[in-house]
Amino acid sequence: MPGTSAPREVADAVAAAVLAHPDVERLDGGPFGAVASYLPGRRLLGVRVGGPAEPAQVAVVVRFGTPLPALAESVAQRVRAVLGPVPVDVTFADVVLPVAGSAAS
Repeated sequence: MPGTSAPREVADAVAAAVLAHPDVERLDGGPFGAVASYLPGRRLLGVRVGGPAEPAQVAVVVRFGTPLPALAESVAQRVRAVLGPVPVDVTFADVVLPVAGSAAS
């Protein structure tokens, strides 16, 4: 984990990096809401930053279109850009279809 960042700042930075991916619709708690960071005064669903021997976990709802293996690697790369060279588990909680009448990306 990088330097002296507080757990809240690290978890929030991972969440922001994942949400900035064009194919990610939103974060999700995954099965039973298990993918979450417990921060002072709140719970951040969809991101769990593990300890030194644990993988980081993210759970997301994604937009239909990109093959899931490629999307998992792309999301994991964004997490590693924040945390460094760590294992990353990506859970796809759901895939959403484009809304009729919306502009295609």
